[in-house]
Amino acid sequence: MADAKKIAKKLFRKYPHPGIALKFSNPLELLVATILSAQCTDKKVNEVTNSLFRKYKTADDYAGANPRTFELEIRPTGFYRNKARMIIDCCKKIVKDFNGKVPDVLGDLITLPGVGRKTANVVLGSAFGMQTIAVDTHVLRVSNRLGIAHSANPDRVEEELVRQLPENILTSFNLALILHGRETCTARNPRCLECVVYNECEWPEKPVA
Repeated sequence: MADAKKIAKKLFRKYPHPGIALKFSNPLELLVATILSAQCTDKKVNEVTNSLFRKYKTADDYAGANPRTFELEIRPTGFYRNKARMIIDCCKKIVKDFNGKVPDVLGDLITLPGVGRKTANVVLGSAFGMQTIAVDTHVLRVSNRLGIAHSANPDRVEEELVRQLPENILTSFNLALILHGRETCTARNPRCLECVVYNECEWPEKPVA
């Protein structure tokens, strides 16, 4: 099995201050942006939320949104009907069950419509400053290629990574892994010969250096 700690050390040299690409100023904004980011680029989400966040400032605002109007406002992110319904229903539950505040407990977050473990961990890690692993497509692909995870199941990959890494670096490692997946260990034509963790990588298909 590849050495996760050694990989983390090398990734942190390349990405000393990894951050999330989604723009937000509070937990509610990150929650909404993360839901919108499904099957959509962060760049496009940021374009949409630039005006969205000026109009909708509280969970009450989203809960009371006109569904048709809201659909049109988020349409560029794709799957806008489903996303509109999820965000409005999610915020209705936040208002009803959590006094209008995004909960900071995983078990509470995943009770919200449209929120699974990945979205919950993104919010906990980047909005509340907790140590979490949010397994998106990049983390799933890269961790399996490297050999620090051995599953197609995101929950199992999360467990594997948490088990191998010091708790105080989980969120930073998560964000660095996503950046690595976007810039180097891409889904198609990964740039293996430029990879900073080439020597640690156990991917059998990597080219010989």
